[in-house]
Amino acid sequence: MRVSQKLEYACRAAVCLARHYDGSTVVKLEDIAKREDISASFLVQILNELKRADIVVSKRGKAGGYILSQPPAKIALRAIVQAVEPGLLATPENSSGASGPAVNNIWHDLSRSVSERLENVSLESMASEAGAPMYFI
Repeated sequence: MRVSQKLEYACRAAVCLARHYDGSTVVKLEDIAKREDISASFLVQILNELKRADIVVSKRGKAGGYILSQPPAKIALRAIVQAVEPGLLATPENSSGASGPAVNNIWHDLSRSVSERLENVSLESMASEAGAPMYFI
């Protein structure tokens, strides 16, 4: 499976926010970009997509930044994929020909399996795999 750079960065940014989630503390764009080695200009576009999907919230001003819209345990990896790369979860069009239905059934089964697996992976579990939290000073 080929994961786009955009999706990879979205996941890394979301996990970074999950690792620092306390319900009120925002993380600056520049800090996420530096810690995750992502271009700040590309990251702002990705975070805007996550914001439109109600995964993150942005705070403006000098003390502004980004925070998850809800606790990491309530945000599934599927939501991030859906926000950034919805085509990855799309079920292929019906196949034609004599073997089309059999092939189509396989694609639908695989799509359903991937979707279910992504739904069962939370940002909290991903953040815990990423190691102990690193707090910004």
